Amino acid sequence: MDFFSNLLHLVLLCISTSLIFLIYKQKSTRAKFPPGKKGWPVIGETLEFVMAGKRGTPEMFINDRMSKCSQELFKTSLFCENMAVFCGASGNKFLFSNENKYVISWLPPFFLKVLLPESLENFSPEDSIKIRRAVVEFLMPETLQYFIPIMDSMAKKHLETDWSPYKQVKVLPLSMKYTFALACRLFMSITDPNHVTTFADPFALIVDGLTSVPINIPGTIFNRAIKAGKVIHQELLEVIQQRKKDLLSENNATVARDFITHTLLALDENGRSVMNDLLISSNIVGLLLAGHDTTSSAITFVLKNLADFPHVYNEVLKEQMEIARSKGPNDLLNWDDIKKMKYSWNVAREAMRLIPPSSGTFREAITDFTYAGFTIPKGWKAYWTPHSTHKNPKYFPNPEKFDPSRFESNGPAPYTFVPFGGGPRICPGREYARLEILVFMHNVVTRFKWEKAISDEKITCKLSPIPVDGFPIYLKPHNHKH
Repeated sequence: MDFFSNLLHLVLLCISTSLIFLIYKQKSTRAKFPPGKKGWPVIGETLEFVMAGKRGTPEMFINDRMSKCSQELFKTSLFCENMAVFCGASGNKFLFSNENKYVISWLPPFFLKVLLPESLENFSPEDSIKIRRAVVEFLMPETLQYFIPIMDSMAKKHLETDWSPYKQVKVLPLSMKYTFALACRLFMSITDPNHVTTFADPFALIVDGLTSVPINIPGTIFNRAIKAGKVIHQELLEVIQQRKKDLLSENNATVARDFITHTLLALDENGRSVMNDLLISSNIVGLLLAGHDTTSSAITFVLKNLADFPHVYNEVLKEQMEIARSKGPNDLLNWDDIKKMKYSWNVAREAMRLIPPSSGTFREAITDFTYAGFTIPKGWKAYWTPHSTHKNPKYFPNPEKFDPSRFESNGPAPYTFVPFGGGPRICPGREYARLEILVFMHNVVTRFKWEKAISDEKITCKLSPIPVDGFPIYLKPHNHKH
């Protein structure tokens, strides 16, 4: 009797399993996935994606597939993942507006291998929220206004030391030097050039590793990047430990109120520290990465466009000289001065429209959802990019023309100009970047005019677009006094 009972149970189990499989298969068959192709097995279209960036035309990968597949959405395979690429203003709006509802932030695992300590490689979404919240709170406008005089004094010193003694300079490496030193000063209160170098040298290895073939064997660029990441985290942990000691000392009133202090003093509702030392360290690495690459790229291409368009340079100079003449010889820039730099910021925005400092970011679907009539399954990755809108004639007429007037009055339509993303996940450092760019513009245009040393220098993309020769220029110092 037991035999027949067990047999009956087994038959019913097989029938149930078969029905579940058939229902799931029917559901999968009905699902309408985005148009497109996934390319080669395993690697997908990663090679084409990377090579488009290496050639300095990352938008071609996007535009080709938009024209062949859909103007709204297409599928591909990047970094061994099924990928849905959201296009146009509507695609940007959808992804930006549905954070934590349909999607969460995602990075390729090899990025995390380099950027995070081993114990944090599988950090939770809650950790990600903590990290972002700390940055947002620190970079509030009331904090940023105190950064402006520091930015100004450091820009003046940088130009005096690294530009003025020379007739020819390379803008990219010098702008990287300036933005990285500034980040070290504002986020960690590190001013000693030798100490800055202990971070800058391994950081250069990290950037190279993030755009290399992710093979972790001794001697590879990727392996050196992982080692460099460990070096930086060790240095940061020592700085954090010393800051803790300083805060516990009797003279803690003199402790710098920078990002490290801000996060160490942040407590949750139970009076406990919001973040441990490793999370703070990882947060600083993210801030330094943004300061090292994206802002320096933006500054470089602003200066390139000012060299290409003398009438634009003259208007920027006019605006900045009015500000300079309104100040005393020892006065530094302030918040009111920044608010007067409207044309200069339009110029910077147009430079970032034509060559965005970031090519986009990734998300992960946390549930099945539909968009534009297509199904995005849970676990798929999503990608948004400014390249689907920034040079799209639908949003920007005559898109290849450099025209700062596009940003006058109401400016571009929402979700079309997205160098910093948008929605809840908009770059928390966007206002910091704006101040950094404008302060540098003020100092460099009031001190120099310049000409390109290479008329048609090619562009390539690492984490950010860069001129392949570093954008060498001939400097022509102004004679005016102010």
